[in-house]
Formats: sequence, structure tokens, C-alpha cells
Amino acid sequence: MTGKRVLLIIGGGIAAYKGLELIRRLRERGIAVRAILTKAGAEFVTPLSVGSLTGDKVYQDLFSLTDEAEMGHIQLSRAADLVVVAPATAHLMARMASGLADDLATTALLATDKPVLIAPAMNVRMWQHGATARNLKQLIADGAHVVGPNDGEMACGEFGPGRMAEPDEIVTAIEALLAPMPQLLAGRKALVTAGPTREPIDPVRYIANRSSGKQGYALAGALARLGADTVLVSGPTELACPARVRTVRVETAAEMNAACLAELPADIAICTAAVADWRVENRANQKLKKNGVGGNGGAPTLKLIANPDILAGLAQSKTRRPALVVGFAAETENVIEHARTKRLAKGCDWIVANDVSPATGIMGGDSNTVHIITAKDIESWPSLPKGEVAEKLAARIAAHFGAPA
Repeated sequence: MTGKRVLLIIGGGIAAYKGLELIRRLRERGIAVRAILTKAGAEFVTPLSVGSLTGDKVYQDLFSLTDEAEMGHIQLSRAADLVVVAPATAHLMARMASGLADDLATTALLATDKPVLIAPAMNVRMWQHGATARNLKQLIADGAHVVGPNDGEMACGEFGPGRMAEPDEIVTAIEALLAPMPQLLAGRKALVTAGPTREPIDPVRYIANRSSGKQGYALAGALARLGADTVLVSGPTELACPARVRTVRVETAAEMNAACLAELPADIAICTAAVADWRVENRANQKLKKNGVGGNGGAPTLKLIANPDILAGLAQSKTRRPALVVGFAAETENVIEHARTKRLAKGCDWIVANDVSPATGIMGGDSNTVHIITAKDIESWPSLPKGEVAEKLAARIAAHFGAPA
């Protein structure tokens, strides 16, 4: 990435603060950043903070005689390798889709001949409004690339889609556009499971776990960037579908198992999902009440039965087994020993083991420390961002199939 240049346009939304972290992450990778701060964006972050992180002048005024003399808006829009709009507010997206050029940001966007990546951020109702959907469709038709938005809690207190993608997600999208990956897995189909499952107790309660799905989503995106036809079978998460990945959303382990079987045959199967081992056999059709109305008059007795073993089912299939089956083992003690036992019991080719005890912060966090266990050896990696773990693992998979590592 060293020597690459990004023009970052910071729109006017509370997510503008993430733009500062995005600048820092890009600079760490050797990417030069020049910023345009919109008038609305300056209500949330200051030119001083942006300029301190970019190490460059911050541009704001279309009609600045000095700026136009030193770096005209035409040159500003074309000197970068990529233009990134983060946050891309509903208002800014509408102006872009209409081809307006009424300030420095929209003028630079209209004048650029470089790829444009937008990271939408807005209230859930604004994101779901028909006008925003039309504008997004038009921007994509015009060639814009999109990252996010994610589901989550917003500054306004509402919850749903519209939360701007996290800086690491935007960095991954930027790197993919600046340096397209060689298509080492072209012609191969990859099946990835991710996230938790939810096993209903009654219509409002369920058994679940703390998996965020971040590692599985990152891995699906990494495989797709290497050219694999990638399908992501995901339990409930707050994450946006990775680019070039077809996502099948499910709730329960049984639904996830059925979705995986429906996607066979596949060349690669990677089970990162934290699938519930058990489900409630006697799930209630009505909400259980403490006073006994609709329940049994006290704490319910839950009879649990085993869920289908998705990893073992794929690995032990007699007729449709993928050529490479990779499982994940989330352990809290004796990590490697338990993972080696699991690999043999499930019949998979590799196990990726990690320590998810509370002290590690891995479950739901942004970093991971993994051990790759095969029939031949154990390879331990240092703590890395989950995106980097995904890239390394995808490269290892490509090498397994004969592509150069």
C-alpha cells in the first residue's frame, strides 16, 4: 500500500469521528491521505484534528483563492488513487446521485476520474426510505463502491441498519480497490458459516452465545477477494454482507445445517459459526409466565436435545464432502489439546483453535490469536486483527489448492 493516495471526504454525521481513526489506520499502512472536510462535517470534527492525522492541508472551501491556486479542485479530485466518502450521509448521497456540484466535496466527486468508495451512515428510517434506496441504486449504477452500513445502536437511540462500517472494514474495502488480489481461488466454491445461532425457548426467549461473526465475515470476504464463489451462511449478527459474497441468513442450528447442505457441492467448507450444541425440545408456543399463565407455574424445566453437527456432517459426508473442510474450535482451557481431539472426532482437515476465555477479549473483539492444527503439524500465529487472520488463512487455503502462497 505504500505510495497509494486516498482523498477522504468527511461528511456531516456523528460517525465523522470514525474518520479520524480511519486516517490513522490508512497512514499505518503507508497510504497518504488528503482530506476534504464538508461544512457539516466540521460541526463534528475539527480541521486541526483532521490535519494533524493526515499531515496535510485540510480542504474546505470551493471558493478559496489560495486553495484553488495551490491545489485546484480538479487536481485535488484526480491526484488520489481512490476517493472515499465517510461518512456518506443521506444528504451527501442525494447530492452525489443528482450530480450536484455546489460545494468542494461534490465538485471534487463530479470531477474525479478515480474510483469512489462510499460508507453510508444515517438514521435507520433514512436508510430505509425509498429516496435513499433510489440514490444508492443510482450511485452503484454510476460505478460507486459501497461498504456497509451495519446494523447496530445509533446515536439517536434507534437500532437497525444505518450505522457506518467500522474503520477496519473500510480499510479492507480500500485495500481491495487499491490492490486487487490475484484470483487464486477462481473457479472454486467456498462455503463459510459465521455468527451464533439462536435456539428458541418460547416466542420471545432463546439460547444463544456471544459470537459476533466478525472472523467468519472477514474470512468470507478474503476468500471472495481471491476469486472464490463464496457463500456465507450467517446466524444473527450486526455485520454487513462482505463484498462479492452471497449471504444466507438463518436463526437456528437446524436452519444453518439445512442451508449448508443446500449449498453443496463445494470445494471448501469453513465452519466458524458458534453453533448451539443443544436446542429446547419442549419449546413453548406462548410466552412462559412466572405466574403460570401460559407456563407451568414456576421456573420452566427445559429438556435439551442435540442439534445437528454441521462440521461433522460436512466432513464425514460419503458423497458430497468438500475437498477441504476447516473447523474452528473456541476453547477456554487446554486449547490445543481440545482442538486436536475435535479435529479427529469431526473428521475435518484443519482446525483453527483460539482461546475465547473472557480475559482474552476475542469473543466479540477485533483481534484473534489462532493455532492452525492439521494432521501433520501445529502452526501458531501471533495476535492479529481478525481481518489479517482472514487474509492469512485464505492465502493458506489457496496454497493448499496449488496456488502460490
